[in-house]
Amino acid sequence: MKQISRRKFLQTGIALGALPLVAKSEPTMQTQQNLKFIHITDSHMDLQDNDSVEALELAVAFINKEYPDIHFVLFGGDNFNNNVPGDADAKKFKSIIEKLHCPAYLVRGNKESSPKPKGDPLNFQDFQKMFWSDAKLQQDGKNWLLDTHGYLVLGLDSNIENQNNGRYTKETIAFAKKALDTGRPTIILNHHPYLNYWKGSDAKDIYKYVLNNAAEVIEELFGYNNLLLTLSGHKHIDNVSTIKNTTAITTRGFIRALDLDQYPMRYLELNGTSLTHKLIYTT
Repeated sequence: MKQISRRKFLQTGIALGALPLVAKSEPTMQTQQNLKFIHITDSHMDLQDNDSVEALELAVAFINKEYPDIHFVLFGGDNFNNNVPGDADAKKFKSIIEKLHCPAYLVRGNKESSPKPKGDPLNFQDFQKMFWSDAKLQQDGKNWLLDTHGYLVLGLDSNIENQNNGRYTKETIAFAKKALDTGRPTIILNHHPYLNYWKGSDAKDIYKYVLNNAAEVIEELFGYNNLLLTLSGHKHIDNVSTIKNTTAITTRGFIRALDLDQYPMRYLELNGTSLTHKLIYTT
């Protein structure tokens, strides 16, 4: 794979013609190289837990007040617990996040891909129809791409239906590689982390939480210099690591029993290839 220096991909206007599902974009030199956004993962909104519903409403109000200039919010999966018959929880989640002053973009977690009761009508197609209606999202299978402010944001599905563990399919890896092959600065959003960053020794725990084909994914994707950032969740434990040249962040779970109404999110800002970020709390 041919490597492209960080300076080179910021100086060249490589179009997305090699990626069939994406419309041709303007040259990178002419796009705004600044991006501000918030990452929320594992909000676990549950209609049987009023506190979890109120927490999400509080987060939306907090973001609208304290971060009026962000471009969007990324939700990293396990957004709602998907444990009631029908789609009432999905509809409630959607009604809350629609009050954000900016767009919200979602990927699924194992909760959305493992409905309870089993066979619940909210399957992937229902999730897609409900949450991926933004015309800016270029969709391919269970994945999407957003071309915005000079960056590509990829929403990759890492779930195995009705399982807690996860892996990337060959189609997902190919989708990501086509985007990365353009040389454009890229962010990946998914649910399962790539590393056993908490240094666990329980094989079952590692199997449940770490992307099962992480070694393959790291080999295939993380050699690209233009993969600036990945954002994951699932384990609920915060971590910032470097995989090859990429900053790999797992944001602390939004719902944590010991947080006493302090609900964590991560604010991030990209200026060219320079990244700044911090955990923020609603209270």
